[in-house]
Amino acid sequence: MNKDVLHSAIGLLSRREHSTKELTQKLSKKAYSSDDIKQVIAFLLDEGYLSNIRFAESVIRNKVSRGYGWNAIRQELKLKGVNSDIYTGVLDELKVDWYTQAEQAYQKRFGHAPIEDQKDKAKRLRFLQYRGFSMDECLTALNAN
Repeated sequence: MNKDVLHSAIGLLSRREHSTKELTQKLSKKAYSSDDIKQVIAFLLDEGYLSNIRFAESVIRNKVSRGYGWNAIRQELKLKGVNSDIYTGVLDELKVDWYTQAEQAYQKRFGHAPIEDQKDKAKRLRFLQYRGFSMDECLTALNAN
């Protein structure tokens, strides 16, 4: 096993969690051979230094605390190469109430200011959709205020 690749990978993992796909991409950019990268990734997975489950937990906790909805979180995890079985399992453990999450994001952004007109209502709805909430969660948050 190439020690340079291993040290580089551990350096990246020491800063934050990475998915397998993400770490592979970062190591590839450093011009290491794909065989060396595969060996190091396998070693890191076997030893528990690299975990897609921990990565998914980290992303979900981070995004939930920042007021994002499930659609945005799921999209990011897919882009990072995390399997849907992994992130749905993690989500089931966390038991997030997405309706409450949508209302909190709405309150943080708009407070108790009344909706002025249709244009303002559409702007607020787009904000919640951009944050990754379903249409039902968005409308519930809008109607609660």
